[in-house]
Amino acid sequence: MKGNVILMICMWLVFSCSQSCKEQTKLNEIQVIGSHNSYKRPIEKPLWEYIYAIDSVRALSLQYGHISIEKQLDLGLRNLELDVFYDPKGGHFSNPKGLEIVKKLGQQPLAFDEDNKLSNSGLKLFHVQDIDFRSHHLLFKDCLKEMKLWSDKNSNHTPIIVLMNTKDKIIERLKEPIPFSKEAYNDLDNEISSIFSKDQLITPDLVRGKFKTLEEAVLTKGWPNFDDVKGRFLFVLDENKEKINRYLKDHPNLENRILFVNSKEGNPEAAFRIVNNPIKDFGYIKTLVAKGYMVRTRADSGTKESRTNDYSKFEKAKASGAQVISTDYYIPTTLYKSDYKVIFDDGTYERIQKN
Repeated sequence: MKGNVILMICMWLVFSCSQSCKEQTKLNEIQVIGSHNSYKRPIEKPLWEYIYAIDSVRALSLQYGHISIEKQLDLGLRNLELDVFYDPKGGHFSNPKGLEIVKKLGQQPLAFDEDNKLSNSGLKLFHVQDIDFRSHHLLFKDCLKEMKLWSDKNSNHTPIIVLMNTKDKIIERLKEPIPFSKEAYNDLDNEISSIFSKDQLITPDLVRGKFKTLEEAVLTKGWPNFDDVKGRFLFVLDENKEKINRYLKDHPNLENRILFVNSKEGNPEAAFRIVNNPIKDFGYIKTLVAKGYMVRTRADSGTKESRTNDYSKFEKAKASGAQVISTDYYIPTTLYKSDYKVIFDDGTYERIQKN
């Protein structure tokens, strides 16, 4: 009798453990709202009006800005997007033309780079050289430090997913950027790893584990358990195939790299996809999510949805199952009249979604 009781207890413990393991939430079973171009401050009014007079469509698309990174994280956002420019010697982006334009308009520009940060070597953080250059942090590394400081104070937070754009597009009449070479991508990794330790990051190596490829890992074993990666950051390179190949050079399958990349399914490094239109690509996103990929999509773009109070993209984004939904309007804008605000029905910016 005693033996039967012990056996029953053991069986119950095994069953309870197996049920608990089955019920653990995976990283790809969360859905979070985050900010687009998270570092961006609004363009000052005289310069914005000057741009509007030349190209009203472009000016309207640039009419947004954000509260500080710390305040965004305090609010509950768990996705950020950062644009970086390569500047290995420093000073390449000092004295943006927009400041001189404001002076020529007979007005005094707002204070800018009073600490001469742009003269330092390293990656710079802003949206468009010369015209949309105001940022909460001109140095990428300073932004990383603020993120880490917040994380250290809130160590049990939902993993924060950070999209990275590496900007080197030549725009007529604006300062020519420095191309993102393999060395530039090495610097990108090095700046991140100089601030965050390995146990503060979710890296391709961590997710791949002993599988042959990263894609095989996410489609077979899946992403890490949510509880096991709390307090960490996951970086994603949101770029075209040519730039992704530069990042992959000498690092096949993203071995020893920090960032995941937006590679199409079927590639060994495929795991995280950027699909920006949840209406047009609704079925595609649902298919990707069902297979095990993580996906980022957008609730709005170019300020259009905010100006018309159009929530159709956001509703599709939620229903698609995309794990990351970015917006410029987690709080309503103060730059023009609009009540548009992207937030889940329960008043939060993150939720669990079981497939």
